[in-house]
Amino acid sequence: MTNRHISLSFLRFSALGSILLVAAALSYAGAESRIKSDDVDRILSELDKTLSGREDFISGRQDRIDSLSLSLSQSKDSLNALMRLADENTAFNNDSALHYLKRGIDAAGQSPEALPFRWKYASLLPLAGMVDEAIKTFNAIEPDSVPASMLASYYDAGRQMHSYIASFYSPYPGLADNHQQKALEYQLKLLDVLPDGSVDRNFNLGEYYFLTNREKMAKALLDDIIENENPDSNLRARAAHHLSSLARDEGDDNAYIYYLAISAIADLKAATREVASLQELGERIYASGDIPRSHHYLSTALANAVECGAALRMVQTARALPIIERAHSNFIDRWRKTVYFVIAVMALLMAILVVVLFILRHEMAKMRLLQNSLRSANKVKEVYISQFLQLCSIYMDKLNQFCKIANRKIAAGQVDELYRMTRSGKFVEEQSREFYEVFDNAFLHIYPDFVADVNSLLLPDQQIVLRDGELLNTDLRILAFMRLGIEESARIAQVLNYSLNTIYAYRNRLKARAVNRNTFEAEIMKIGSAS
Repeated sequence: MTNRHISLSFLRFSALGSILLVAAALSYAGAESRIKSDDVDRILSELDKTLSGREDFISGRQDRIDSLSLSLSQSKDSLNALMRLADENTAFNNDSALHYLKRGIDAAGQSPEALPFRWKYASLLPLAGMVDEAIKTFNAIEPDSVPASMLASYYDAGRQMHSYIASFYSPYPGLADNHQQKALEYQLKLLDVLPDGSVDRNFNLGEYYFLTNREKMAKALLDDIIENENPDSNLRARAAHHLSSLARDEGDDNAYIYYLAISAIADLKAATREVASLQELGERIYASGDIPRSHHYLSTALANAVECGAALRMVQTARALPIIERAHSNFIDRWRKTVYFVIAVMALLMAILVVVLFILRHEMAKMRLLQNSLRSANKVKEVYISQFLQLCSIYMDKLNQFCKIANRKIAAGQVDELYRMTRSGKFVEEQSREFYEVFDNAFLHIYPDFVADVNSLLLPDQQIVLRDGELLNTDLRILAFMRLGIEESARIAQVLNYSLNTIYAYRNRLKARAVNRNTFEAEIMKIGSAS
């Protein structure tokens, strides 16, 4: 994320708007949860009532789709009709939405009118598991070819596509983080083109704050969306889901359930099937022991995923199957004799798979903890060695100051013997030798393979060869100080009692001997690091 993009987004706020936003965010600081148990009971009752009318909401949306389908053949503007059908099917029937978008692409051909069909098509493909095709389709669009009036739709499609891909790659943090970062970049571009003060801009800014861990600012904007948007608004559903995540992270269980329920209600009233709130709420209700309600929520969430045809959501919802299984174990027992043998085998294989995945996940978590522990230990030892070297540096500097004072006294005719001794520099030289011996032993105790690791970065005919009895030489000590974070040539010169120009000369000669002089010093810093 570039600072330029961030600054552009924030400059779009008026001074008064910024003051109000900051004031609203600060009002959350230290405040107790506003959601009480009575509020939770009330919203869950409202959700149950809404669920009882789910088929009516779905029928209403299906009627609108059927009406649009009938009018498609009579429409003079077939592209517009196809886009309306695609939009109406989005988050309702993913396969149909993709079908109409593909028809729009084919009908528009290479004309500019095909562009919105292409980017919306790409944004929905990850839900069907077609990640590579989505990226290929979206990247084939030249950003310069997008009209200014359509930039908001283009950027929002890029944000949505990369967000879906990040969810698809959630088991692989590296890939997921990469696409989440790209989603944030498109969201920043979207913020730059959305009108100031618009609901879409306020929501996207709140979502951006949420995704970048600025919780107080996110709450202020998202809470305003919930207060002012219609009960069936998609923005209300998304804002409530973000607020539920913030409440969960803060340990506010009442607010967590409350906002999940608000999100689920908005999705149900809009007949939106491509959702996660109801499933997440079902899992949380199961933990509280309300088995019938949990089963109802989870069953509906699974039906939504299947009916929507979103493979990504079906995979995510599948983790709730063991909960449903346990919640209805008595029912399964009554019908055990009628279950086919092959279904029993498949259930057993599924249970084994779940156990194996759980064990692997547990082991991976242990490995991550171990790696973090090793990194922390590495960091601690480097800090302590750095502090030790700083003390030694101060000690040697004081010795030099003592020699200068002694020289001035001797120059004044005081203590000829002391004058000769300090002029020779033997005292400092002896102290330096002792310091080198202590340092060499301590450093090689921590990085026993340092010499070999350094030589692996040098050309074959430029290897460092130590004399008999040497642990480190001047070249290696300079690199050792750099490995410990003492990269300034001036500090190295002070510790080694060399001139600054001498240290520069040593460093330049070492780079000239490296296999890759441009990355040599960066590779030195990685020696001995935990993977």
